[in-house]
Amino acid sequence: MDPKLLIEDFAIRYGLNVLGAVIIMVVGVLAARWVGTATDQRLRTKKMEPPLRILLVRVLRIVVIGAAGVAALDKLGVQITPLIAGIGVAGVGLGFAFQGVLSNLIAGLTIIVTKPFRVGEYIKVTGVEGEVFHIDLPTTVLLHADRSHVIVPNRKIVGEILHNFGVIRQVDVVVTVANPGDVTTALEAVNAVLARTPRVLKDPAPLVGVSGMGEGAIRITVAPWVAGADHGFVEPELYLAIIEDFRARGIDMGVRRELRLVNGATTAPGSRPS
Repeated sequence: MDPKLLIEDFAIRYGLNVLGAVIIMVVGVLAARWVGTATDQRLRTKKMEPPLRILLVRVLRIVVIGAAGVAALDKLGVQITPLIAGIGVAGVGLGFAFQGVLSNLIAGLTIIVTKPFRVGEYIKVTGVEGEVFHIDLPTTVLLHADRSHVIVPNRKIVGEILHNFGVIRQVDVVVTVANPGDVTTALEAVNAVLARTPRVLKDPAPLVGVSGMGEGAIRITVAPWVAGADHGFVEPELYLAIIEDFRARGIDMGVRRELRLVNGATTAPGSRPS
């Protein structure tokens, strides 16, 4: 039979069905885009968490396109029932194959719904810590103190003991004063240093006070609050600023020199026994 006649016969028999299926798919794609955009805008007004909002929009678009695909296949005369059964069997097999991925997705949904932490907060979990940089369905990205990223699978977070520091953290600095008479002056100096340090928060107020005595010195604890991102920078800044201020005020910090016993005589490092 002439190939040209075969093509014409196929076009006459199935042309309208194919055209109808194409039109259904095009309308389905356009409808999915419109529904997704409208839903996204509506969810944004409700201030829904971005990962959950993105997931709902994607699922809605897939459902609309899937419905259009089923209608298009039906237009072409394809038997839908066996196809759906085959997809169900394949889905079970894929579920077992991607068990880890699915557990991460479920854990991600749990985190998004229960909100044990939010972006910008500092957390510690499963031996790692950092500022929450991004929350996605499969993983949570932490920003480490060295500005590197720590990617944690969500299934490692759900069900574990999690320490949420929030958006601020407390710095613990300990200085010493040798002369009891300098304690009041030392406290004034510490408060002055805290007042002029930009990274130190004024609310909540810093904790400053005598925390102990021993080894020839009085210990003063300085515990100000700082933003979580500044935690690693404030401690060395405070130590340097307090040392310089104590030196300017003539406050003895009581740093002991190491003594050694040489032939029964006590000498300081660098000196020679007589």
